[in-house]
Amino acid sequence: MDGVLAIAVLVVVIAATAVTVALYERELKHIAYFLRRSDRSSNERATVGLSTPGISSVAAAVNSEMDKLRDERSAMDEQQETFRRDLAALSHDIRTPLTGAQGYLQLYERSSDPEEQARCLREAASRLAAMRELTDKLFEYSKAVDTDRPLELGPVEVLPVLAEVLAGAYPQFAARGWEARIHFEDEDVTILGDEESLARVFSNLLSNSLRYGASAPAITQEIVPEEGDMLVVISVSNEVTDPNSIETDRLFERFYRADGARGGGGSGLGLAIVASLCSNMGGFVEARLEGNNLTVVVKLRSA
Repeated sequence: MDGVLAIAVLVVVIAATAVTVALYERELKHIAYFLRRSDRSSNERATVGLSTPGISSVAAAVNSEMDKLRDERSAMDEQQETFRRDLAALSHDIRTPLTGAQGYLQLYERSSDPEEQARCLREAASRLAAMRELTDKLFEYSKAVDTDRPLELGPVEVLPVLAEVLAGAYPQFAARGWEARIHFEDEDVTILGDEESLARVFSNLLSNSLRYGASAPAITQEIVPEEGDMLVVISVSNEVTDPNSIETDRLFERFYRADGARGGGGSGLGLAIVASLCSNMGGFVEARLEGNNLTVVVKLRSA
């Protein structure tokens, strides 16, 4: 009698196990079918009929991976759309001066007046120079964002680099009747960086001030503690003519130009290059607008 009971219990256990395995297999097939037919861009979720810890954890893992795939696809789509917009802007910026130069060269060929011919050549040269400036900025930007060429950082004295860049920009400042105002808390301050990159940062910041500013820039330096580190903070500040057209949170995007500055040329890459170079040197840059005064703040590690 005991043997018959034992056999009966064993049969029941085997049957229950078989049913359980069949249910698990059904749920796994359901999840596999969901993965095969699901649209990766939709918000559809994997569901289960047999809510056991094991099956529920599998479904949760599947949904988590699906969420990651959707996020990655969304980010990729956004990058592609940004690239398309940037490419369209770049094409326009190159085509405009090129078309202008071609037009003036055609006028040159049709004219017999020496003064008119000279004017056409000047205008054509001016537009070709604008195109050259854009291509130079593109090359500079490509170098700044090249992750395959890491910088070898070392101690760099800040004030001599700034003085050299200011000396190179003297003719442009003199033409505007401007004189940069400089106040350094520590004239011997040294950053951990790259001298060429720092010079390009200053050059682009000053070019931005000359192109879009309404007053001579004020350049200040101070040292501040931040998150256990000592940072050299360099601020370049000047008045702007149309502060309402400036979006400070977009100033460092590539090809961004404030609405009020679109007619004044420029590549829209200068401040994007500044942001990349600062990042490459372990620092960062930010901007703030107070009334008519725009301030770009560069923060780099002290050496």
